[in-house]
Amino acid sequence: MSTVSQFRQLHVNSTPLRLPNVWDAGSARLVESLGAQAIATTSAGFAWALGYPDGRVLPFDEVVGSVRRIARVLKAPVSIDIEHGYSDDPEAVASNVMRLVELGIAGINIEDGHDTPALLAAKIEAIRSAVAAAGADLFINARCDVFLAGLVDKPKLTSESIARGKAYAAAGADGLFLPALANPSDIEEVVGAIQLPLNVMAVPGLADAEALGKLGVKRLSAGGGLSQVVLGKAKMLAQDFLQTGRSDTLNENPLPYGEIQKLFTDLPAK
Repeated sequence: MSTVSQFRQLHVNSTPLRLPNVWDAGSARLVESLGAQAIATTSAGFAWALGYPDGRVLPFDEVVGSVRRIARVLKAPVSIDIEHGYSDDPEAVASNVMRLVELGIAGINIEDGHDTPALLAAKIEAIRSAVAAAGADLFINARCDVFLAGLVDKPKLTSESIARGKAYAAAGADGLFLPALANPSDIEEVVGAIQLPLNVMAVPGLADAEALGKLGVKRLSAGGGLSQVVLGKAKMLAQDFLQTGRSDTLNENPLPYGEIQKLFTDLPAK
């Protein structure tokens, strides 16, 4: 079974596929070692790790470099968050995606944000066409930001998300990602109206994975949450070290050096 087929099969489940989104090769290898069935990235964490703000400004060559390093250390299927595809031209987006397909990725997230639904649909069509022409396969997860960005009035959030989800499905998407969707009745309404596997993102107040599975959710993402917590912890430790010079706080539940080293032993050199 190909990694893409394996990744698709992970969306046929009764409990959502859990994806603790990673931001570099080290975090990817760590999460895989904990038993993750698949690995997904966070575009925010990617950008911050590479010295850029989040929000469609990361040079695509930097994305390719990071994906190449991540692909080298993983055996599990990997899905890459590519924001809007790093272009407004559907053909350019398809070309970008094919550079990642060549590295062996299993899937992508691609978002609409404040763009028109028609533009994202055109990008999905272009990607699907390019992938087919290459005799390859790819799981395309269409991220719809209606809830996250409040793109319409509150009473219309669910109906607008459903309309966009249907348009993205018709264009060739394999999944629908609705970050900030959390209300159980809204989730049930979307699941009942959309044939695509539904992906939600961890937010305060969201039900746990078992309850989400009963609502029909197929995929649960951590988003940028892990990277934000890690950076928050690093900030606290660095501030304490700078202000006090104490060593003790640097030895509070660290991951042992030898355990970290073991994660990367016997991996391919390139």
